[in-house]
Amino acid sequence: MFYPMYRIWLLLLLVALVPGVRVVSGIDIYTPGEIEVVNGTDVKLKCTFSSRQPVTLQTVTVSWNFRGINSQSDESVFYFHEEAFPPDGRFKDRVVWSGDVMKQDASITLQKVQPSFNGTYICQVRNRPDVHGNNGEIVLRVVNKVSLSEIGILAAAVGGACAVILILLGIFVAVRLYRRRQLENDMELHQQEQVKTVW
Repeated sequence: MFYPMYRIWLLLLLVALVPGVRVVSGIDIYTPGEIEVVNGTDVKLKCTFSSRQPVTLQTVTVSWNFRGINSQSDESVFYFHEEAFPPDGRFKDRVVWSGDVMKQDASITLQKVQPSFNGTYICQVRNRPDVHGNNGEIVLRVVNKVSLSEIGILAAAVGGACAVILILLGIFVAVRLYRRRQLENDMELHQQEQVKTVW
């Protein structure tokens, strides 16, 4: 019982004393998984991050890369370090910096998207010395018109149900009014017949 505990303490002591052993911090990046956008419109690619180190303009670098649907290589989309550096190539004059590193936002906006923009966008943020961590990825689909999303389908279903209920309610009220008017007419006729029989 004593021997295994002795080994654990010895191991902990060695780890603490060995030079160069450091606790590695990481950076976490958050992006939506997939975005659908209509051809010719603008779209914001949202990328936020959290770092265990203080965030400053001097320590943060943001890189956006693009990987086409059938491509194995990445293409530079945007780079930010203290200021924005837009790219050349297919994304020239089509990318605008929409982030604020002091608010831990590394978002960009693509303007007038084209079908050639279909693919995966990779957001990479580093905040020295916090340089380890995951990359954020967004799959962008450029379509000719927006397909119905789950929210759109739900809204259409609720709207349709409300319309059906209103129609049924209108029919119910109309039938009640018709019956009441019919009953009043029948009572009036009955009273007139009684008056005639008296005379």
